[in-house]
Amino acid sequence: MIIREIQEKDNKQVESLIRTCLIEFGANKPGCAWEDTNLGRFYQVYQNERSKYWVVEDNNKIVAGCGIGPLTNTENICELQKMYSLKEVRGTGIAQELLKISLEFAKKYYEKCYLETFANMVAANKFYKKHDFIQLEKPIVETEHYACDVWYIKNL
Repeated sequence: MIIREIQEKDNKQVESLIRTCLIEFGANKPGCAWEDTNLGRFYQVYQNERSKYWVVEDNNKIVAGCGIGPLTNTENICELQKMYSLKEVRGTGIAQELLKISLEFAKKYYEKCYLETFANMVAANKFYKKHDFIQLEKPIVETEHYACDVWYIKNL
């Protein structure tokens, strides 16, 4: 498996990866990434200095991904965005590598990292807590992901 920055050719596979994971956790509904109009155009979205998206490729298949971008209406806070992995690579340590790369990039531009997720993504919640994300009682700002019910912040 290799971790690399997203390429334009990855757009459809990344969209499929995310939709597959959302269906698995019952998050194929309004108020979450399911309705994100940018799902099929991540390469284009992550082409600015303070944003980046990485993919994990295994035998020409995108099996995981994770991005960093600015959190709307905040200063010096980024958002860990669209971190998903297929079942077959969970527990392999690849998510830890993705997070490490993402947070190293984020430290160049931001002071804190925020994320939104769902309570039923139990393993993901344990993962974030293990990596020193602190659970919040409510979101920092209102985002288009109003269906999310768990929020975290981490000092960089």
